[in-house]
Amino acid sequence: GAGGNRNVKNIPIGPDGQRAWSHGLCSACFGDCGTFCTAWWCPCIVFGRNKERYQYLSEQGIPDPEAGKGYNRESCEKHGFHTIVTGFGWVYQVALRTKLRERYGIRGSDTSDYCLSFWCNPCALTQESRELELEER
Repeated sequence: GAGGNRNVKNIPIGPDGQRAWSHGLCSACFGDCGTFCTAWWCPCIVFGRNKERYQYLSEQGIPDPEAGKGYNRESCEKHGFHTIVTGFGWVYQVALRTKLRERYGIRGSDTSDYCLSFWCNPCALTQESRELELEER
């Protein structure tokens, strides 16, 4: 779908037509401590917000007027339930991370999406949130 600038920081595009994330995994966390802390304690909330923002941008071509304050309740509940009951809530993040990479032309792979969503869950959610935020400006 339409939308804003998808490479606000003008990160160089490689020969493969892809670029790096606008914020590294660690710098994403330290650059937005509020989102990181929420992702650490309640990852389902950040996931629900990210999904809502992504869907709105994809479908409407403009930023969500709630600017990430709302969240996709169904996604949040599924993520939260599976995080608490099975420990596999992070699996829901993989598909969204892949969609974000594709939307922004970010280099990566399904394997890296799985690994980062599992091993670096709060940092991955924060990195995804910050990438969305750049387009929403």
